[in-house]
Amino acid sequence: MWTQREIRLKARPRGFHLITSEILDALPEIHSVETGLLHLFIKHTSASLTVNENADPTVREDFEQHMNQMVPENAPYYRHTLEGPDDMPAHIKASLMGVSVHLPVSGGRLNLGTWQGIYLCEHRDAASGRWLVLTLSGE
Repeated sequence: MWTQREIRLKARPRGFHLITSEILDALPEIHSVETGLLHLFIKHTSASLTVNENADPTVREDFEQHMNQMVPENAPYYRHTLEGPDDMPAHIKASLMGVSVHLPVSGGRLNLGTWQGIYLCEHRDAASGRWLVLTLSGE
């Protein structure tokens, strides 16, 4: 069985946001998959996806703070600056974090660890909604 669809996530402020429930709401077919894979792909160059802590929101806050220290705005060597000081850092952060994740599906559920959730990593100050491609395969 293969299912693929695109969904648009609502606009969010810069930061790391849990989107696990939105993904599951968009894929009711997941309940019929005994063994499979879910591939998530974000169709943007200034946002990313990752899997990490789903319980303590300070983890997401710390991610944002660390990424801003690691990839600062207004670096004097940036040449891609026409869209604002957050643009080039957003591209770098998206490449560092990645644009896709693969997740196992077992018994009709995502087979995530107890404390794991899917993050939208929004790297722009004022982004519009983001588009994701969800591809579910399995039997």
